[in-house]
Amino acid sequence: MKLEVKAELKYIVHSPSTLILNIHALRTQKQMVLEEALVIEPYIKVEELTAESQAHRLIRLEFSKEEEISISYKAIVDNFYKQTDHTDLMEVEVGQLDASVFSYLYPSRYCQSDKLFRFARSKFGGITNPFLKVLALTDWIHSNVEYLSGSTNAQTSAYDTVTELAGVCRDFAHLGIALCRALTIPARYFTGYAYKLYPQDFHACFEAYLGNEWVVFDATKLVPLNGLVKIATGLDAADSAVASLFGNLDFKEMMVSCIIAEDNFEPFYYESSQFQGLSYQ
Repeated sequence: MKLEVKAELKYIVHSPSTLILNIHALRTQKQMVLEEALVIEPYIKVEELTAESQAHRLIRLEFSKEEEISISYKAIVDNFYKQTDHTDLMEVEVGQLDASVFSYLYPSRYCQSDKLFRFARSKFGGITNPFLKVLALTDWIHSNVEYLSGSTNAQTSAYDTVTELAGVCRDFAHLGIALCRALTIPARYFTGYAYKLYPQDFHACFEAYLGNEWVVFDATKLVPLNGLVKIATGLDAADSAVASLFGNLDFKEMMVSCIIAEDNFEPFYYESSQFQGLSYQ
């Protein structure tokens, strides 16, 4: 599935500062970046940072004087997602998990799975099929947490969200991750571009490690799961931030878009009766 993504950001620089951006579409086995362009006005040298984990593509911009900066990114991306039947999926013991996913079992800054252990076990511990377990907790978040713009801030954690029962996509993702980890299911944060998201913005959801692959879930249910373009994955939002500012500069404005670049798109959403998991590795 080909999608065209765009991001335009503007910042006002007041003194020497550094900006690290994470807006490039990730290159993976199932996500091919066919074309892309980055334009910065006024021109400034850009340094691309290589991540050891291969979980994001960062660029670093160094500003030496007071000015207004415009950054424009555009890409055509071809996604090769697949659906997997999880009807007979069994729980996997920690001792049988690949060591590479261990870090996604532990509590993190925004996903305090240790604090939500009893809640997760009482609500979802009785479900034996791991896919249906994650689907059930995703449905619970969607049904019980109000999607409310401006209701949270950069300090809001999964524990806060389950207490206040309100949040935005970032908070829905953190809560899904925390509940998965409390149920001994590795889970990670997913940030990206999203087709049919209104208003358009960067979007957050999460992936759970099921059947030896990462399966995507979105508790907001605002976008089709096959309309996502991955930017980064990480432990939580702190590990996958779109922009990190160092010095004296202010964010001014942003425009994000994600549109279909071909005509045969059929949106895919999880229903409670489905055993089909969608994987973007």
